[in-house]
Amino acid sequence: MTNHWIDVKNADVILADGSNCAENHPASMTWINKAKDDRGAKFIVVDPRFTRTASQADLYVSIRSGTDIAFFGGMMKYLMDKQLFHREYVVHYTNAANVIDPGFKGPADLDGLFSGFVDDDGDGFGKYDRGTWKYQTDPQGKPLRDETLKNRQCVFQVMKRHYARYTLKTVSDITGCPPETLEAAYKLFATTGAKNKSGTILYAMGQTQHTVGSQNVRCMGMIQLLLGNMGVPGGGVNALRGESNVQGSTDQGLLAHLVPGYMSIPRAGDHPTLAAYHEKETPKTSYWSNKPKFMVSLLKAWWGDHATAENQFAYDYLPKVESPAKHYWISLFEEMYAGKIEGLWLLGQNPAVSGPNSRLEREALKKLKWMVVQEIFDTETCSFWRAPDVIPADIRTEVFILPAADAMEKEGSIGTSGRLIQWRSKVADPPGMALPDHQILNLIALKLKELYAAAPGPFADPIIHLNWDYGKELSVEKVARELNGYATAVIKDPQGNILANKGDILKTFALLQADGTTACGCWIYGGYFAPADDGTGKMMPATKRRGQKDPGGLGTYPFWAFAWPANRRIIYNRCSADPNGKPWSEEKKLIWWDEALKKWTGYDVPDFAPTKAPSDPGGKDPFIMRIDGRGGLFSPLNEGPFPEHYEPMETPVAKNPFSARLHNPAVQVWKTDQGKAIGDNWGKTDKYPIVATTYRVVEHWQAGGMSRWLDWLTECQPQMFIELSKELAAEKGILNGDRVRVSSARGEISAVAVVTARFKPFKVAGKAVHQIGMPWHFGWGGLATGDVANDLTPHVGDANTTIPEYKAFLVDIRKA
Repeated sequence: MTNHWIDVKNADVILADGSNCAENHPASMTWINKAKDDRGAKFIVVDPRFTRTASQADLYVSIRSGTDIAFFGGMMKYLMDKQLFHREYVVHYTNAANVIDPGFKGPADLDGLFSGFVDDDGDGFGKYDRGTWKYQTDPQGKPLRDETLKNRQCVFQVMKRHYARYTLKTVSDITGCPPETLEAAYKLFATTGAKNKSGTILYAMGQTQHTVGSQNVRCMGMIQLLLGNMGVPGGGVNALRGESNVQGSTDQGLLAHLVPGYMSIPRAGDHPTLAAYHEKETPKTSYWSNKPKFMVSLLKAWWGDHATAENQFAYDYLPKVESPAKHYWISLFEEMYAGKIEGLWLLGQNPAVSGPNSRLEREALKKLKWMVVQEIFDTETCSFWRAPDVIPADIRTEVFILPAADAMEKEGSIGTSGRLIQWRSKVADPPGMALPDHQILNLIALKLKELYAAAPGPFADPIIHLNWDYGKELSVEKVARELNGYATAVIKDPQGNILANKGDILKTFALLQADGTTACGCWIYGGYFAPADDGTGKMMPATKRRGQKDPGGLGTYPFWAFAWPANRRIIYNRCSADPNGKPWSEEKKLIWWDEALKKWTGYDVPDFAPTKAPSDPGGKDPFIMRIDGRGGLFSPLNEGPFPEHYEPMETPVAKNPFSARLHNPAVQVWKTDQGKAIGDNWGKTDKYPIVATTYRVVEHWQAGGMSRWLDWLTECQPQMFIELSKELAAEKGILNGDRVRVSSARGEISAVAVVTARFKPFKVAGKAVHQIGMPWHFGWGGLATGDVANDLTPHVGDANTTIPEYKAFLVDIRKA
């Protein structure tokens, strides 16, 4: 989240797209309802299904799964055509005025492609040479700008031409939503472009689990930049996390392309030395110019006294990957299926149920030599070798189950959706032999160090020298101290004043150094475990605070726990004031420049040095993590610098109204064992004419391992079901409660039919298109059982992150 949960109460319009928050993030409804009750806020819900969230909406917008870019593109056209964007914000705080290279061309010019596309093997999919995706610059290398926004090659004009094709009629033909409903949504959300208004966008997996998922999110950011809704109370683009520590896991570098603190993982070809890494990864401007301080401090945290300037701070110990993309979920399971991976270690994952094309992924598990699972219940992954259709004697994989503790049975901090890091105490002991995950890993690490010390082998130093000093019974507070950062030597400012003594825990990441005098396991967590006031004068680790004061009444609660970075509750909050430092709105003032005090003041931690005046260099540039300090309306991703509508990989539509390019050209298409019973098979409209999507229900949790064993939840939702419209049921001769068979190009499942008005046929380009939906919680284990929904989903993902396309695929349905 750019903002936070409570801040939703400050919004004048709330737009939820790709999120059934009433069921899946029910706490959010507290603040949605408060905004509605206290300030008359309006609530827009965009979803193909009339959900429990939609039932609370002031305006429900039903669109076909996989058409969000068309919906948002139409909104951007509406805002620009009718001059409803926040002009002053757009000119000063975004790159709208920057002038683009004259060689740049877009889909309107190149029939669905951007300039620089390279199709190596002629299958229509490939990569882009981004040589023209850049600005024109002056002799000093600064982007040329036209703040009148009239230059034909300025970002604003290029973007306006790009979305000129996204008319109400065309968007309606693509999405299946009536033009008048689209216009009503655009008109309502456009009201938040006024200086005294703000609108927030809430989203979840309904936006990201597409082959264009990253561009879906980009659309939301672009709309919020156009309306001046980034960095302000009641604004932002806010991802609703499905688990309490999803945000925390990404912070800690669990994504394949990152190390902790959102720094790129070193790549073998590009970063052979630490100096090469710094040179390639460190921009000359933006706050990322401090990256060497963050990386060196990370290496010091991991290898301590063995990380010195003489050995590049142990940089050689850090593994280098050839390509991070080969280490994402789908790639890993393709390699596993091909027999190229021998072992798998899983913590709290159930791919036998949750993975795309789950039949293929279960087959991949059979090809492992060994698998270790840390789990609290016996999941389908733990017991894939004794699934209903498997003969255990045929499975060669050796499976080790390590009983783990539940979240309530261990102590530590969690990072939640709003970047809020809260300390959670242990409330019960785990049963039997179960241990907290951190203690399981601690025992493994200690044993590895012992084994390597006894028989070092060719390259043992990374393990032997690993700075692992958390105790035989791991102290989570020692881990927290390392994540926070501490001084390894005395730190002084340029005047010789001591800022921190050796061993001191650091109060801020601003104290991190590139010379090895600081250690920090995750720079954005700097200060989170340092002593801090809880608002009453009582000092304690910041993350443990539970202070109740709310200066300003905006819901920032700065004395409650700690929000990264720097306890900042709304990021890019310089945007909450105009270029001269005055609040856009008195009612929603967050931070502002106090000319008498010569500093920024207010109710949040400023995004920059408090004494940096608006008139200072960079004082009007709020997006401090971007090279030019401005929000990116033009910002390259793998498939282009502007989002363009492409159909899902499986679509009922034969032609894209915008171009001859039907699918995202930058997607990697797998063809493993294509045409075989189990493989990467693709459905065609003639055999599979119905759009399908997956989702969660409030009665079950994720892949079901924690909920399907509970009898009271089993009573609420006892078995697998699908939802279909009354119209489709009538066509197929299906009655409510009938058992049906649902098939895709990957497999077939059985389910109970729920015939409902929550789905209705879409009118797409004059043709009726049906859509069904199904929960993905079920498997053969536990008390509530059912077939696996993901046996139907395709093994393909987003062109940037490769998150699987669970939300739009093709099926057929028949009465069993």
